[in-house]
Amino acid sequence: MTVGGKCIKFGDSVNTDVIIPGRYLISIDPKELAEHAFEPLGPKIQEQLYNSQVVVGGTNFGCGSAREQAATCLIGAGIKAVIAKSFARVFFRNSINTGLLAVECPEAVDAINDGGEAFIDVKAGTVTVGEQVFHFIPYPESLQKILNAGGLIPYLSEHVLREEVKKNG
Repeated sequence: MTVGGKCIKFGDSVNTDVIIPGRYLISIDPKELAEHAFEPLGPKIQEQLYNSQVVVGGTNFGCGSAREQAATCLIGAGIKAVIAKSFARVFFRNSINTGLLAVECPEAVDAINDGGEAFIDVKAGTVTVGEQVFHFIPYPESLQKILNAGGLIPYLSEHVLREEVKKNG
């Protein structure tokens, strides 16, 4: 699986309250949430987000409140992946569970320019920025299966259905 494209780049400690302000958590619809993604940073950032496929962050990306909507609003905005130097643990797991690729690759983050492009090869464990190739520890097969299914719920639904078919013939 390879994903990527145009990047929007942020700094360190991007908080989930900035990614999706708490007042919008009454919704779980990714498209509706996306309308408010990064709203505290202004309409220019929101426009840039909608024209990007990859969010790039520094250290501790997704810190703050443990809200799944911080990942789903990015999906609703058309984001395919987040590359960061490091992630808040809950944001990382929420990303995987919702089917959003989250990759820790500090060297790639340093090489990516705001508005530039980056491409991630999940199986190979690489991020390509221009002519440069950076490596990250590839996901275990179990996480790759969850991502390929579109998140934890679709994966479990497919897995449970398959087991039911086996069981009941």
